[in-house]
Amino acid sequence: MTLTPVGILAGGGPLPFQVAKSVRRQGGNVFIVGFQDFVDQDEIRHWPHRIIRLAAAGEILSALRDAGCRDIVLIGPVRRPALRDLRPDAEGARLLARVGRALFSGDDGLLGALVRIFGEEGFQVRGAHEYLTHSLGRIGALGTVQPDVLAMSDIHRGIDVVRALGVLDIGQGCIVQDGLVLAVEAIEGTDRMIERAAQLRQPGPGGVLIKMLKPGQEARADMPTIGPNTLIHADAAGLRGVAFETGFTLLTDPAACEATADRLGLFLYGLSRTEIQGAG
Repeated sequence: MTLTPVGILAGGGPLPFQVAKSVRRQGGNVFIVGFQDFVDQDEIRHWPHRIIRLAAAGEILSALRDAGCRDIVLIGPVRRPALRDLRPDAEGARLLARVGRALFSGDDGLLGALVRIFGEEGFQVRGAHEYLTHSLGRIGALGTVQPDVLAMSDIHRGIDVVRALGVLDIGQGCIVQDGLVLAVEAIEGTDRMIERAAQLRQPGPGGVLIKMLKPGQEARADMPTIGPNTLIHADAAGLRGVAFETGFTLLTDPAACEATADRLGLFLYGLSRTEIQGAG
């Protein structure tokens, strides 16, 4: 483990601090740039940090360089702001110009451009999954509940749907019930998608949530994420379980996810790359 601090560009949620703890357990140091209005204020105060506006790229780069960071990790959700709300500093305006058309494309194009630009600025962008290997799940059922034949059919249908969504850079998930697509994930995120699907539930066995990396997606910037609350919301919406892509989905608390699934009688199922490629 290098002694130079790992720079963590932190959005919301617990994952930035899980990365920080993992780095520290491995004997490394961290410096966190918390995005104002997104980062958890209570958690970040325990770490070397600065809180900076999302568009203040000059401050962000200076803070990372002053801390001696070479490797950086982008982790935690942020709400994509409207251009009129960005108010970039001078360096931010320069970087926005370099992003160019990607700023107006989907998330994949923008995130890929940001990863490239950080590289051009002298940083090595790492994926959170490189530090959170214990959070990537495992193939098959993680708890005691197994998906039945109908659920597996819905899972495979969902794989095809997310693939199609990914080509258009729309979302990382969908909900399928008995072959019927109840909802697809867009800018609103997983929890809101689940809420919508609850209003569209059909008679019979409940549906299935599928979360996957989009084809061609930049995994170092925006991996699919599942937490215990995902399972709680799925149960409230009448779903029977959640399937995810093993190795490319972060479980915010694997043990709690498994325990929550068992307590609610849901399956939590890890899909292998081979299974995903063979679907359809």
